[in-house]
Amino acid sequence: MAGSILSVLAVLTIAALTPRKWGSLPPQGDCTLKVYVSGDVMHTNLIVPVSSAGFDWHNYLDLDRVGNQPADNYRYLQFGWGDRIFYMETPSWAEMNYSSALRALLLQNPSAMFVKGHPTVPRYPGETLKCLSLSQADYLALMKYIEASFQADPQGRKVRLGSGQDGESGFYAANGKYSMFKTCNSWTAEGLRAANVNTPLWGGLAPAVLFHLQDDCQCKE
Repeated sequence: MAGSILSVLAVLTIAALTPRKWGSLPPQGDCTLKVYVSGDVMHTNLIVPVSSAGFDWHNYLDLDRVGNQPADNYRYLQFGWGDRIFYMETPSWAEMNYSSALRALLLQNPSAMFVKGHPTVPRYPGETLKCLSLSQADYLALMKYIEASFQADPQGRKVRLGSGQDGESGFYAANGKYSMFKTCNSWTAEGLRAANVNTPLWGGLAPAVLFHLQDDCQCKE
């Protein structure tokens, strides 16, 4: 039994360290279309402009209902995906309930989207911020991937589940089931892959996703 577990861990470690694309990769764009990935040892988020390159989030999400600020205050949106119960009931990693964490990993559970608006690109203490330049086609592919992750009601509206613990963000019903084989970081990696960004063979771990992100653009607005 122990040998089988070690073998699985070894395979996952190799897959996390192995990139899907090899070699020195040039920037995808000219640094005018930039998206950001922010993460720590546990979780990653995608941070994108509210409006750019022919895609305006005002047309897909009621930004006035995201948090406690008017939509005009937002220039960037932060998106994350995760287990619905664990996501909505965990204020911070320091307050994590380990039984809920195990349930999230061992079962296939409903998922939720986390959304938070920002006036500038957020830089969180203890998190790594990576900046990526995309071509217009790849940028639009990423926006469509994020938008398709939301569940919608019969009228096509995103289903808001509640506010985040900080009162400045919101949770929405999401498509897909959370499990150890599809984690919050796997969701981020799949979105980046849709935008032709290099990702690990297995993107279940936040450090693995961040490790493979390379770009010549600096993270400046």
